[in-house]
Amino acid sequence: MLISKPDFKSVELSDQEILLPYYRKLNSRSCDDCFSNLYLWKHLEPMEYQIIDNMVILKSKTPNFFFRFPMGAEEKVPEALDAMAGYAEAEGVPFVLRLVTKEQFDVIEKLCPGRYHFEPTREYWDYVYETEKLTNLSGRKYHGKKNHVNKFLREYADWSYEPITDDNVEECFQMGLKWRTENDCDQLFEKRIEMCVALNSLRLRKELHLNGALLRVNGQVAAYTVGEMVNEDTFVVHIEKALTEVEGAYTVINQQFVSHEMQGCPYVNREDDTGDEGLREAKESYHPVMMVEKGEVTLL
Repeated sequence: MLISKPDFKSVELSDQEILLPYYRKLNSRSCDDCFSNLYLWKHLEPMEYQIIDNMVILKSKTPNFFFRFPMGAEEKVPEALDAMAGYAEAEGVPFVLRLVTKEQFDVIEKLCPGRYHFEPTREYWDYVYETEKLTNLSGRKYHGKKNHVNKFLREYADWSYEPITDDNVEECFQMGLKWRTENDCDQLFEKRIEMCVALNSLRLRKELHLNGALLRVNGQVAAYTVGEMVNEDTFVVHIEKALTEVEGAYTVINQQFVSHEMQGCPYVNREDDTGDEGLREAKESYHPVMMVEKGEVTLL
């Protein structure tokens, strides 16, 4: 297997139908192992790919060089890794795979024992919850969350939950723009990109096969959320935005989205915390049943 530099292609929306079968075969719970995130985050972390011998090779386009875990037949993974390492050496850059799950590294170790090193990257670990627990918020562990929901229901008697449709998506855009202003997103590059992703998830929800919902209070959109099935047993919530002036909106849109969209699906992935301590505390407060451990893979 030989990787050709001129054959790399930037990831475009039209590549979805080509890459989706590979993601389905990968069957990963990681929020990073889906086409929608690959495409929506391309302005922050642009990627390019080529398919060699029915294996997908994904590589970053930025100076911060890295590959992703090769997608395709498991038995071809060693050959793909050798090709990646050879390419990196020819380019004069270190060989590294990023956002590799622990399960994917176990495959590498099984097929190539003692050749590679796995370094966990804690800020990119995903939080995975049981759908039933997030739906019912039962028991002492969820007592505080249940109280937030009940307080919201008392204070906002006219609230409503709706799927996002062509008829109400513009209201979600306007709420998102208000959220952007209130959170000073224009002052920080990564915050601007995050908001672009949140708005593009609305604009491209049909093309990317995303499901979305909104929470309405006093007739106005107070929160919206967007996600999809990432593998056969896990739904991933990619986007969740709520106005802080509506107390409890985050808790309620979370609980309602799970209740309406994820029944029959055992697990909910609410993505990583990016190393933000406040976000980490918030995600841990929902008591994840497991973490999707991810890290970097380098040569020993």
